[in-house]
Amino acid sequence: MSYDGQQMNSQRLLERFLNYVQVDTMAREGADTYPSSPGQLELGRMLVGELHAIGLQDARQDKFGIVTATVPATVAGKHNVIALNSHLDTSPETTAAGVKPRVIRDYPGG
Repeated sequence: MSYDGQQMNSQRLLERFLNYVQVDTMAREGADTYPSSPGQLELGRMLVGELHAIGLQDARQDKFGIVTATVPATVAGKHNVIALNSHLDTSPETTAAGVKPRVIRDYPGG
């Protein structure tokens, strides 16, 4: 796979994903804070660090856990601004604590 002339490193992508899913980001029902769990702030801090690492100098997280960053245009005035938006919490329907992801290649089913 490639993106903008650069080769996607699927192993690095998988490692990042496996790190993300180990953070307990479960939304806490009835919480009087936003975000409702410390894990949501932890995941946001991880993302800010990675955004800084790829050169997005204005990446930051506010007190509510909202992460923002700007990708500078390479051709001024020729492209629209695009926003990427995602929740950093997971459903309160089941626990998010103690997740130990496994990668099973060529899973035969069953």
